[in-house]
Amino acid sequence: MEHHRHDVVVVGAGIAGLYAAMKAGESADVGVLSKVYPTRSHSGAAQGGSAAALGNEGEDSWEYHLYDTVRGGDFLGDQDAQELLVKEAIPVTYEMEHLGLPFSRTPEGKIAQRPFGGHFSKFGKGPVKRSCYVADRSGHAQLHLLYEQSLKQGVRFYNEFLVTSLIIEGGVCRGLVALEIRTGNLHAFWARAVMLATGGYARAWRVTSNSHANTGDGLPLVAKAGVPLEDMEFVQFHPTGLYPHGILVSEAARGEGGYLFNGEGVRFMEKYAASKMELAPRDVVSRAEQTEIDEGRGIDGGEYLNLDLTHLGADAILERLPQIHELVVKFAAVDCTKKPIPIQPTAHYSMGGIPTDLDTRVLLDGKKQVVEGLYASGECACVSNHGANRLGTNSTMEAAVFGRRGGIAMAKFVRGAGPILPGDERDTAAAEEEIEALRSRTGRESAKVIRAELQASMTENVGIFRTAEKLQKQVKFMQTLKERFKEVGVSDGSRAFNTELTELIELGGMLDFSEIISVSALARQESRGAHSRKDYPKRDDVQWLRHTLAFREADGSIRLDYKPVVINRFQPEERKY
Repeated sequence: MEHHRHDVVVVGAGIAGLYAAMKAGESADVGVLSKVYPTRSHSGAAQGGSAAALGNEGEDSWEYHLYDTVRGGDFLGDQDAQELLVKEAIPVTYEMEHLGLPFSRTPEGKIAQRPFGGHFSKFGKGPVKRSCYVADRSGHAQLHLLYEQSLKQGVRFYNEFLVTSLIIEGGVCRGLVALEIRTGNLHAFWARAVMLATGGYARAWRVTSNSHANTGDGLPLVAKAGVPLEDMEFVQFHPTGLYPHGILVSEAARGEGGYLFNGEGVRFMEKYAASKMELAPRDVVSRAEQTEIDEGRGIDGGEYLNLDLTHLGADAILERLPQIHELVVKFAAVDCTKKPIPIQPTAHYSMGGIPTDLDTRVLLDGKKQVVEGLYASGECACVSNHGANRLGTNSTMEAAVFGRRGGIAMAKFVRGAGPILPGDERDTAAAEEEIEALRSRTGRESAKVIRAELQASMTENVGIFRTAEKLQKQVKFMQTLKERFKEVGVSDGSRAFNTELTELIELGGMLDFSEIISVSALARQESRGAHSRKDYPKRDDVQWLRHTLAFREADGSIRLDYKPVVINRFQPEERKY
């Protein structure tokens, strides 16, 4: 096993991880591990922009943005974190501009802004343009900017490394063990501070906008170390996934004025959100779409609907939505300047994850006690900016704001921390034994088959609409899948680029957190945001205005606990659009 030492080690090279690495790299020695090449991280798929109340194209304020974020999250978000997000979004946007992010511009040369679902002015009463964008390639542009700036700071990158375990002793994180995919060798990384920025986990569903790399790798790492996972039942389905693949068709398409039609040619959102139509929050639009499909009003009675941009004109589409045009041509053989786009809801974003405080420090008990030296930011983390439902363009901004905060916090922490203690074989022996046991496995079960059955069952039982019967079925089925997983063999004896081994590691983690999602969803007997129970259709603030904390016990069982929501400004109200 090779050994490496850095002041700070960041796991993940999306927007959150790279912003953290860049800021920490200003004063500390930083290493970044990524299982894909950094500019292939899933942040590059973000299209629509990042929300900031700049007011460049109409009246806006951070207070309006805060209200929309609180209300959009169905009042489950922690309002201290949400206020920090919307306030810091403004200077962070300008920092990215000054670093060289090529924002689209107004005729006056200001950062251009566009409307997005769930974002309004005057506390929900009027329209607003709040999303700061780079055409429809915003995430791609941010990713490349932050990667080049991290290189400028001297950050060292370890590409194609898959982390297999954390080294935590006495409540202190000392480092981690990772598998180098290129060679099959194990590496130990010793550090004063470790940040997890491993992204989301919507690959657990059959139809998803997520890349194949989004297997939630950070979640089982912390769960194994005794850290709970927070609000895992809240998983967002984006309204416009390209049928039948689920590839993201940005909400920018609706922000620019796209219409949704059912199979009868009706612009159906009038029935579900008459005042906001297609610009209602994502959970509202996705439920409306699924209802239309379930009631037989899909296109030709099928499982998809139409998103029509043709009235915008070819010039506007090619200027503002060029990537959407290209993707739809390539993957659906449709020219969206002439014909509507076939779409369906697609598993997209994870509101829950690793519990952290406002400085991204991981909370050992999910409440106040921190794991010294361990941080998390971006989609894998849950500081609870998004509550029960995320607003579009708040994700890339959260990744930037809290990645940045985490980088600054880690740099400050390592200046006062002690030396990087030397590790020995005892510290890494368990991780090494675990990987070697996987390499030598024999069995008749197939990881591919189990993964497909997991995705199909999560889509069927833990989808947009949920019931106790379906959730109980999924909880029971998870036990079956986990038992079958023990019988999956590894037939590839090679070490270099052994994708059979890496996919087996990923699948084990997916089974782990999917069970937690199912158990948490079964317990929450209400409908709130992206968690919609047909048997409990109303929001219940008396019993369920609280965060779920799911602990993985030593015997493998799941224990649920809860903690209050931070409400310091806006009290819960009826949520109508």
